[in-house]
Amino acid sequence: MPSTTVSPIIRSDASDLEINTYDAASDIPPRVVEVLRRNPTRTNVVLPIIEKAISRELTGDIVETEELWLTCSSIDDEENRTLDLVLSCSESEMGKYPIFIVATVPFSRLTDQFLVPRIENLILAMTRAGIRLDRVYSIFAPEPITQLFAEIWTELTGAAHYETPYYAAMLSFCTRGSFRNRQATRTQGAVRYNLRPARISDLDAVAALCHGFAADSEPFVLNDAGALKEAQMLIRKEQVWVHETQREGSNLPEIACLVAYTRNTQTTATITKVMTSPAHRGSGCAQRLVRQVCKHLLYSGKQAVALYVAHDNIPACKVYHNVGFVGLDKYHDQPIEGVERWLEIGFDRAKVQLGHW
Repeated sequence: MPSTTVSPIIRSDASDLEINTYDAASDIPPRVVEVLRRNPTRTNVVLPIIEKAISRELTGDIVETEELWLTCSSIDDEENRTLDLVLSCSESEMGKYPIFIVATVPFSRLTDQFLVPRIENLILAMTRAGIRLDRVYSIFAPEPITQLFAEIWTELTGAAHYETPYYAAMLSFCTRGSFRNRQATRTQGAVRYNLRPARISDLDAVAALCHGFAADSEPFVLNDAGALKEAQMLIRKEQVWVHETQREGSNLPEIACLVAYTRNTQTTATITKVMTSPAHRGSGCAQRLVRQVCKHLLYSGKQAVALYVAHDNIPACKVYHNVGFVGLDKYHDQPIEGVERWLEIGFDRAKVQLGHW
């Protein structure tokens, strides 16, 4: 079943909608992938996964996964069929991802009138494609999409959603134009440091920081074995840097902080984890390492680096703003295209099986 077209629910405002379902990424039409590539920061939860799956399938590297992609398109004012939304039901080595939905239209167009028929039809297509109730443990998407999906999914399936979001964040990005370079300075107390890609000898320290990061990310906690698995994966894939600190008079350096970037395309990277050990907080480690990682990525071919930062994490917003991530200045009140409010809402954990991301 490489592609299935689903007839829309009968509504006066949905007659031009078309939903297509793909259970192989290599069957997704090139024009869809090209639309996603036009704005890779906004589509960073879907595009890198599709590209990786396409590469894997074309090389014959068959991995047993339960992945599905759905597209929603409509007719525009010039009578052309255009892509509106892409839904991803996918997984990684660490577990199943939430349901991801990305929009290819401006954030300002994500009104109830625009979204309701599209989300209703995507949910219809999900159920027809066999996506089980227990697989949909959460939805992560731009805020208006998440809110409507949760309401409609609960109404149609009976799976209640939690009123308190798992994650409420701002999507931001940094480019070479916005990046704020700064000469590295010594930390207080003449402490020496080294900012570098993690290596296998760092495994235990990286695992400890992965464990600490997950502990603050309920309900997606990791046990020791899971943290070690994640650390091994990040180091093996060269997707994590560390801030190595050595105190004056000590012969043993310590890993003070890590920065991981795991959803990457040819033109963009996405920082997905920043964690400083409690013993080193307040010493500027995170800002120093985030800046160095961004500098490495931006000056080695990436056009932008994306990340999500929780609305209530004021210290992190300040760190990222100081590095050059746009739209995070508390005094900035003008909208910036591509800087968006995103939301993750979870569903009744008595009825679902949690994944990890």
